[in-house]
Amino acid sequence: MPAPSPSTSPPDRARRRFAAGRGSLSRPGADLRRLPTGLDLRGVRLVEGVRAAFAFGTVILINIWAQWPPLLTMALAANLACFCDNGGPTRTRLRVLTAFSFLGGLLWAGLGLIQPLGLPVVVPVACALIFACSYARVWSVQAQAAGNVLVVVLCIALDRPLTLGQAATTVLMFAAGGLWATFLALVIWRLHPYRPAHRAVAEVWRGLARLCGDLERLVALPEPDAEAFDGHARDHRRGVRTSIETARTMILDLARSRERVSDRTGQALLRLESAEQIFSALIAVGELIDSRPEPQRRALAKIFLRRLRPLLVTIARAIRDDASLDLARLEPAITRAAEGLSTDPTLARLAERIVGRVRIGAKLSTPEGYRPGGTLTEGGSLDRWTRYVGPLRQNLTLASPNLRHALRASAVAAPALAATLTYAGAFTHWLVMTVVLTMQPFYAATWQRALERIGGTVLGGLVGAVLAYYATTPLSEAGLILVLSIVGFAARQISYGFFVACLTPLVVLLVELLEPGHSSWEIVAMRAGFTVLGGLIAVASCLVLWPIWEPDQVRQELRRALGGHAAFAEAVLRMPPGPEREAAILATTRAAGLALNDLEAALSRALQQPRAGHHPEVEAALVADATLRRISARLTVLRHAPEAADPKAETWRDWIAATLAAVSEDRPVPERPARDRGQSLVRLVSQVELLVGTLRPAELRAAGGPAPDPEPRMTDRDGHPPGPSELSRAR
Repeated sequence: MPAPSPSTSPPDRARRRFAAGRGSLSRPGADLRRLPTGLDLRGVRLVEGVRAAFAFGTVILINIWAQWPPLLTMALAANLACFCDNGGPTRTRLRVLTAFSFLGGLLWAGLGLIQPLGLPVVVPVACALIFACSYARVWSVQAQAAGNVLVVVLCIALDRPLTLGQAATTVLMFAAGGLWATFLALVIWRLHPYRPAHRAVAEVWRGLARLCGDLERLVALPEPDAEAFDGHARDHRRGVRTSIETARTMILDLARSRERVSDRTGQALLRLESAEQIFSALIAVGELIDSRPEPQRRALAKIFLRRLRPLLVTIARAIRDDASLDLARLEPAITRAAEGLSTDPTLARLAERIVGRVRIGAKLSTPEGYRPGGTLTEGGSLDRWTRYVGPLRQNLTLASPNLRHALRASAVAAPALAATLTYAGAFTHWLVMTVVLTMQPFYAATWQRALERIGGTVLGGLVGAVLAYYATTPLSEAGLILVLSIVGFAARQISYGFFVACLTPLVVLLVELLEPGHSSWEIVAMRAGFTVLGGLIAVASCLVLWPIWEPDQVRQELRRALGGHAAFAEAVLRMPPGPEREAAILATTRAAGLALNDLEAALSRALQQPRAGHHPEVEAALVADATLRRISARLTVLRHAPEAADPKAETWRDWIAATLAAVSEDRPVPERPARDRGQSLVRLVSQVELLVGTLRPAELRAAGGPAPDPEPRMTDRDGHPPGPSELSRAR
């Protein structure tokens, strides 16, 4: 039988598997070089689509009957208010939507009144307002969404001047439309207040099931595959950590808004805590399999993971559907999951820990699972100064990406506004809209947003033109608008490009309904042209005006990641056993995981920026990132299985903690001990030496260390092991 060709070898197949998967915003994926433009079909929200369509569709239908133009302003306000509603605690949504309803009307009326004063007055005022709307992102995601929609209102308001009477009518009708949508969302058609938080927790458990399933697949490979394990760690560990932090933020926001921990909120917190502990133990299981791939351990791990994954899926579904579980029927499967592992004590201990947390998660889904209640004391309600003024002052520095973004948006909008107001047309406001809404604080995000907006606009425009050709009456156009609104708002969380593709036909039909006399192909051509031009301007401005060079960001995030892992190592290796040690380990584990996620986000942005991906510091940080992931995994093993640490290796434990602290604080590396490392610390010491050899090769040699051990795997900018040339440049 001929030998398999290189193209069909397991490493190449694994490489293609991890390179082919394109991540989404919720799950960025393993390949840092690829834009996360994948579709996340779990983000479909049909109820939100129906509610948004009803909010402004009813007003549109009333206007068809009444033929009173101010009703169109009310309909538009209701539609735009739905864009501002990103969910979350009721009080927060009420504040944001109410503020938008009144500020939007005042903005439209005020700009309409000063529009006849000409460019010297209108452009500075409009740029100042764009700066304020863009800078609002420092408060929250909801404030960022409201600021973006207010920019849309600003661009529409500059289309035509208003008299004093028209301005007053505009304020009233816009406020009426926004408040109607708010009333519909928060009172009449109120979504379950706990549902978003519980869905976020369910997503964490689903992420654990995916991690478990992928780990089971890796164990089943004929030979241990270093590249596949690296891709697995970057994809799943990053995604699950992000999901955990998203869920934690939503739960705490919900608790703060009610100033107490209700039964449902406490239940969600306990479910999240159990999931986080399972996540930590699964990382240790993966490290055991990767570092010591004996056939017996791999066989035992495969059996355990195969039994565990259905349990995680079952609990995730129960949380998502708010359903009850029959613990008596589930208990035999939970008990059986950890059976037969006694021949590997370390794996058996980890399995028992995981199964215990699974049992807690299942019990919380029974009718008698949780009944404490209580008041939120830690991290309670913030005073107004801390909530509103604090973020404004913290970001009031040129080092802040948010301030640079606001300055850039207002500076680029000035010439665009001057051009569109000088050569006024029915659709010229789309240029300013596209420039400001496409622009993001970082180049990579702007580039992705431009690609998705342009592609979605062209595709959606073609669909809209075809639909407009067959919709020949105002009633048929209104019916299509309702259907497209349902589809568009339901798909808002799938991906930005898909959302734009669904939104553009709606815009085409709305323009035909509100401003008859323009052909659908004219509308599509103008919107596509202004979108392409605005996208190019936004991308170019991120490289020219106050650019944020990603190598500098990578350097800062790498220092944070090194500091987080130094604290993690200090807690695991040097603190005495006890409650204080466990609390310190929990805090440092989370900090180290978040710092690694931030580092990989900065690396991903750097790889999208022209020439930054080949910067020596970026390439060195890629190697350091992979090494830190392995250091973190090995420390997690020592945390969950302390008997694996050699008691005689105290000198080496001190050296590891001191070396990581020295690298993070830019101090000289301590001298390497002359004693034997001990079996339990061989891999960890090798990883620390590789980290020092990557970032400070001269100091490693001076400290008495050998050349970095090639056994720990490293990755290049594509997520694959670097060749000799890349490694030499990185060092």
